Amino acid sequence: MHNKYHRLILHYMSIFIVMIGIIQLIPLLVLPFYPEEISYAYCFLIPGLVAIAIGGLLSLAFKDAEIVKLEKHYDAVLVVLVWLSAIFVSTFPWMLKGDYNFTQASFEMTSGFSTTGLSVVDVGNTPHIFLMFRSITLFVGGVGLVLILTCVFSDKYGLNLYNTEGHNDRLMPNLAKSARLILSIYSAYILFGTVAYIILGMPVFDAINTSLAALSTGGFSVLNDSIYGYHSLGIEIITIILMMLGQTNFLLHLSMIRRKYSNFWKHSETKFFLVVLAIFLPMMVFNLLESGYTTSPAESIRISVFQFVTSITTTGFVSSKDLTSLPSGFAMIMIILMLFGGDLESTGGGIKQYRIIVVLKGIYRSIKGTVLNKKMVTTTFIERVGKKTELTDDEISSTSSYILFYLILFFVGSLIFTMYGNNLQDSMFEFVSALSTVGLSVGITNYNAPAVILWTATVGMFLGRLEIMVVFEAALRMIKDIKHKENL
Repeated sequence: MHNKYHRLILHYMSIFIVMIGIIQLIPLLVLPFYPEEISYAYCFLIPGLVAIAIGGLLSLAFKDAEIVKLEKHYDAVLVVLVWLSAIFVSTFPWMLKGDYNFTQASFEMTSGFSTTGLSVVDVGNTPHIFLMFRSITLFVGGVGLVLILTCVFSDKYGLNLYNTEGHNDRLMPNLAKSARLILSIYSAYILFGTVAYIILGMPVFDAINTSLAALSTGGFSVLNDSIYGYHSLGIEIITIILMMLGQTNFLLHLSMIRRKYSNFWKHSETKFFLVVLAIFLPMMVFNLLESGYTTSPAESIRISVFQFVTSITTTGFVSSKDLTSLPSGFAMIMIILMLFGGDLESTGGGIKQYRIIVVLKGIYRSIKGTVLNKKMVTTTFIERVGKKTELTDDEISSTSSYILFYLILFFVGSLIFTMYGNNLQDSMFEFVSALSTVGLSVGITNYNAPAVILWTATVGMFLGRLEIMVVFEAALRMIKDIKHKENL
């Protein structure tokens, strides 16, 4: 029985490996515009063509695999293997360039595919072809490897796999059509952002990369100073719009396109976002003024709004000169916002706002139950994208467990960072940025960082993108199969 699923996983893997190989070749499209970088073509041709060849051979070897619906947790195994393969293959262009070892390359590509944006690259001295490659990984990681493949193939056996990657946003009855619609909406926003940036004076190459990074909530920039380097309020406003679009549930985008505006305003995560904004934004503005970081209320508001949005959307762009000089109170609020994260079924990371809402409602129901007559039955509802559903005890319990596990990982990662001489606040800031796939940095993760620091952040980014439980489900499934094989 297990062998049947193993063969099927390898059959599916062959298709994904071919796709991963094609991804390596896409940056070559930059060469007509930057012909002086032709010497770097081999960095992408070699891993791209080798991956396509390996995928083709695997496809021939397992073409007779029986197509069945994958049993529980085998879908998780496949998704984890796909993501690991994408990261592994994508490390080779960086290593072939000669400036990066495997640890650094793995960190950079995990950051890209997980849409984190932490980086060990000096973008000021990096060829355009490599900068575009980073942005392509943000795009692919943002919409999801499975979603992109689903655009091409039938969804007959793909729904479980699609959900495992973190998508429950089935916009249409046919999953393949849903995937294509999501990709179309996503692409239209990128085009809008690119054009808007160009109109505001941003170079074309910068505009394309920044639009990709903002919408994918990835945060890779082509400037070392990030968005701050453009010194443009207009560019900051467009970036805020794109970041908000990226962290918004894809189903809400469809509702807005269909002019069902009430779905947006009644949506639980919209209400939560507005409440969090009303609570924390004034505190951020006050802290900047009180600490003397700025003396202008207008400048304090400008910095606070941008950093609020980049934190809660888990994008990681920066609109101030130096994050390390921000007041402690401001930095702590950013840590909280990074933990909250974006909407479910969006490119945003973090715990996700919906889960925070579920737990808060569960706490309220528990308190209410102790006050009211215990014989009274109370029902709690939650509204998402125009649908009001009952909140069950099981969902509250499982969500609470997820958040607890998330926080344990957060504290363990932060502890490891403190072991290397970093203070607690900086360690918490840097690791939550990795785990919540944000990309804001106070300098702990850099080109010269110890390997343990980079691998800790890499694991955090990977777990954060695949929402933790998928990775552990896959690991347990593989361990169980190995033990089963040993007992035969």
